[in-house]
Amino acid sequence: MSRHDSVRTRLEAGERQRLDDLLTKSSRTFALTIPLLPEPTRLEVTLAYLLFRVADTLEDATRWSTPRKLAELDAFAALVDSRDPMQASSLALQWGAEPPLDEPGYLELLGELPFVMRATRTLAPDSWAIIARHAVRTTRGMATFVSRETDGPVHLRDLADLRAYCYTVAGIVGEMLTELFLLGRKQLTAIAGELRADASAFGEGLQLVNILKDADADAAEGRRFLPSGADRAGIFQLAFDGLDAASRYCARLEAAGAERGLLASTALPIVLARATLERVQRLGPGAKLGRAQVAALVARLQGAIAIGRLGEFVTEGQTVRS
Repeated sequence: MSRHDSVRTRLEAGERQRLDDLLTKSSRTFALTIPLLPEPTRLEVTLAYLLFRVADTLEDATRWSTPRKLAELDAFAALVDSRDPMQASSLALQWGAEPPLDEPGYLELLGELPFVMRATRTLAPDSWAIIARHAVRTTRGMATFVSRETDGPVHLRDLADLRAYCYTVAGIVGEMLTELFLLGRKQLTAIAGELRADASAFGEGLQLVNILKDADADAAEGRRFLPSGADRAGIFQLAFDGLDAASRYCARLEAAGAERGLLASTALPIVLARATLERVQRLGPGAKLGRAQVAALVARLQGAIAIGRLGEFVTEGQTVRS
């Protein structure tokens, strides 16, 4: 039985729809990109995303004290390690009784934690081992930053601190996705080392775009991810460098013969992030892409994949920046 057949027979259609609904309610971008993936990678990444979103929600818990956040992050990491159904139910009840924040989609996900953890048992052991290891790494890493919140939300001290934070919350995700992509894809074996070399920068670049875009909104809520006195131009350069690494990553996937769905799912966030970053650089924080611009980029991406020119398309935005 293939990994694909195993997923189809062990997860009911209604349960799969519940997972997709949770994904839609907790993310706009990834609700567009994850469904493009071929199975069983799509299910693996869906469940991985939901677990990472739980950790992110606990980290951002505006209603909880720092000690409470640390305790819940620790409890969640232990749950991922054990997959104890009673512990999952207990945590969901606790979080429902004392919600960590006000976002309805995230709160619904916390309430569905027992279901999400049950769904992870349909995964192949090798894919679950990858997801669990990286989810725990990120959760533990988040706790190190939360532990510094003595006078309110996290403030990053300098560029090195910013890079460490981006690695913790997004670079590790890039590493996890790379290991999942490599499972069962012999055509990628020859480029595994190159993919791994760019994996963390891929995730970090996307995270830096979000930080730059949302800088004013975050500051209004007391979160300061951009260090005081840091060179903004240098941070933009760092973000562009991360997206350049991500573009190389996609070009290598295409050259190695990866499936179209994998190419589309991987490339779309990069294309949108690069266009967003250029817009924020011109107009400042808060600048977003309009629906028409997003639709045009998606159409161009689909066309590039169809004619085998994705590598050229995702790298065409790379320019010499000083």
